[in-house]
Parts: sequence; structure tokens; C-alpha cells
Amino acid sequence: MKLVTCNRNGEARLALVAAERIADLADAHTAMKPGSPPFFSDIMTFLRAGGEAMKVATEIEEWANDLADAPFLIPLGEAELLAPIPRPASMRDGYAFRQHVETARRNRGVEMIPEFDRFPVFYFTNHQAVTGPGAVKVMERHLEKLDFELECAIVIGKEGRNIPASDADEYVAGYMVMNDWSARVFQMEEMKLNLGPAKGKDFATSLGPYLVTTDELAERRIPGERGDRYDLEMTCTVNGIQVSGGNLKDMTWTFAQIIERVSYGVTVYPGDVIGSGTVGTGCFLELNGSGVTNDQWLQPGDTVVCTIDLLGSLENTIEIE
Repeated sequence: MKLVTCNRNGEARLALVAAERIADLADAHTAMKPGSPPFFSDIMTFLRAGGEAMKVATEIEEWANDLADAPFLIPLGEAELLAPIPRPASMRDGYAFRQHVETARRNRGVEMIPEFDRFPVFYFTNHQAVTGPGAVKVMERHLEKLDFELECAIVIGKEGRNIPASDADEYVAGYMVMNDWSARVFQMEEMKLNLGPAKGKDFATSLGPYLVTTDELAERRIPGERGDRYDLEMTCTVNGIQVSGGNLKDMTWTFAQIIERVSYGVTVYPGDVIGSGTVGTGCFLELNGSGVTNDQWLQPGDTVVCTIDLLGSLENTIEIE
């Protein structure tokens, strides 16, 4: 199932993709089961409702796929998609791809840090600054080495605490494309103080276009004792030119291992978002340092498209606020 949040008459509404159309879940449920209690119209209450809500959504998807037309169906190309989770309960970002970490450190003239192999690390980012497809508005100082970061993100689907990696994949509601925008000058300045990243990251993180449930990824699943991996190609283009290419299966730390670390002594909740960290080649900081690109950074008007197999393409254009 592909879940989305779309703008309908100024309201963020939960919907799903059905035969190249968007089906408003609450309205579709009312039409499918007249007289029944209202269904969830936003993603957060839907996720908190758990497996029963997901089961009903699956019934709606099957029913809507066969409809020729209905008032609650919008052609996919005409829908205004927002981030699937417009305001996550929290948002963490990992550091799971060894290639990115090794290359970025080598480009800075420092050795690979041994702690990388001891445990998966993450930081908290601004869950109130999420965008979906479309414009990403930045201010002047953000344009001092503005960068994209090609990532994947998961959404937690049920509450848990002290979750072992062997069970952690059961807590994942779905996967989506993530672009962790970075203002590198801000980031480099503040991290000299051994805190952050903060202002280098807190202005925008883009998610979307869909939240794809794990059953849709079954054919690409690579099971393992420490969590599942998925064979999904990851690419990024800037103004139509491909600059990045990698694969989600190359995560050194699985999402299950990251969840185990995140949930140690801490409760995770439905709607929490956790990013993978940047895939190898997945940002200009790495590409410039390796000589693949020549001091290239994002400028106003640039269009960035991050794509992951089966998860879709997240397209954003840089605009001055």
C-alpha cells in the first residue's frame, strides 16, 4: 500500500494510491460502508490506531482499485501531495552507510572512526520543518554551500521500548524517500563546538512522495538475523543530471539495529521517523571532496529529484524565502 497526505481544500488529508489515483481514506470509507463511524482522516491518528486501521485501509484499497470513478478519487497527477507524515512525532537521522562515512572523513583528512563499527549513531532533527514534494524555501545563509542528502526513512508503526533487532522490523509501518537538506557552512561552524548539527539542518527535511508499506517491498527483501535489508536502487538528479547512485541494501547498520539502539531505555511511538543517513555518493560534500563534482552546491531554481526503487521520486525545487 502507498499512503499519502494530500491537500484537499486547504486540509491535509490521509489518502492512498489506487490505480494511479488518490483515494481519500475517510471519504472512501464512508462510501464503502455507509452509516459506519468516521474513518481516520490524518496519518498520525491512523498510525496510532494500529493494525486494525491498516486492515481497513487494505479493504478500501482493494475496493477503490475496481472503481471507475468516485468523488473521492483524484488522478495522481492532479493531486497536491504533502509529506506523508507532515508533522512526525519525532525525527531522528542515522549514519548507516560506511561508504559515505569513510569517504567524507577521508576527504577531510581524518581516519575512519572505530566507533562506527561498535554501534549505530543518530541525531535528532527538526520534526516541525518537514516538507513534501515541491518548493523548499531557504534563506540567504542556507545558500552558503547548500547540499542535498539522498536517504531512506522508516516510520514507526507501533509503540515499543527496548526492542531487540530481531523483532524491530515488526515495528516499521513503512518506508519513504528522504532528502536531508544541509547548509554546510552553518554545519561546519557549529560542529567545531562539538554540538549539532543544528542550524545546518533544522530548516528543512523533505519526505515523500509516499509511505510504502513493507508488504509492497517483499520481492526485494533480504532477511537477516540482525534485521531486513532491501535491494532498492537509490539515485539523485540535479537539474536532470544524475549525480548520485547507490543501493539501500548497502546499509552497514540495518534499520532494525538502529531501532534497537534508539529504543534502549526510550519508548518509540507511532509516527516517529528514522532516517538511514546518506547513501554513498549521496551529497555534494562527498562528491566535491572526491573530485566527482567541482565545488558544486545547490542554487535557487535548482530541481533535485531523489528516487528509490518502489518508493517513488521526491522532487523539490530550491526557492528563496
